[in-house]
Amino acid sequence: MKFYDCTIAPSPRRVRIFLAEKGIKIDTVQVDLLTAENLKPPYLGINPRGLVPSLVLDDGTCIDETLAICQYLEALHPEKPLLGTDAKSRAVIASRTLAMEWDGFLRAAEAFRNSNPGFAERGIPGLAGVPAIPALAERGLSGLRGFLNGLEVTLGKNEYIAGATFSLADITALCVVDFAGWSNVKPTDSHPNVQRWYRSVSSRPSAAA
Repeated sequence: MKFYDCTIAPSPRRVRIFLAEKGIKIDTVQVDLLTAENLKPPYLGINPRGLVPSLVLDDGTCIDETLAICQYLEALHPEKPLLGTDAKSRAVIASRTLAMEWDGFLRAAEAFRNSNPGFAERGIPGLAGVPAIPALAERGLSGLRGFLNGLEVTLGKNEYIAGATFSLADITALCVVDFAGWSNVKPTDSHPNVQRWYRSVSSRPSAAA
């Protein structure tokens, strides 16, 4: 297997944290998103969608969605489980992970890509020549503030995002909160449960991956 990564990007960081939690070592290739290396050959020959991260299997199969990559790795390395141990916990963790993606990660990407000059012609991941729209940055910021408020409610009921145990949902949410910080949206004193959770998950050794 070979893992195509970009150390500064939040999405592949999710896989790196997952790998670190599992103690898995994989050959890694860096892809420079700042210079749009992901939108040029030879990377497009590896992943025509131009997305990072990608996991390329020994038979050439390319898996490019973070949840799918982690599901594959979990199947190969079931200990320690980060995607659940039975039908209910697997469904809850998948549900919460996707909620963190849709409600948080996409809003953070919307805010960042539509306000950062380096992505002025890359408003949509994996595509060149798509102009940024400043109004979408404002919408993303509003979405992120709502995301933090919703996270506060969730973490007022559970120690972790999907219940009593650390999971991929927490890895995703951690990366979302840090990504939101790039746009100066951060948990405040009105988010004590988020702050408690963030101190806990960001102090795990894997968070430095």
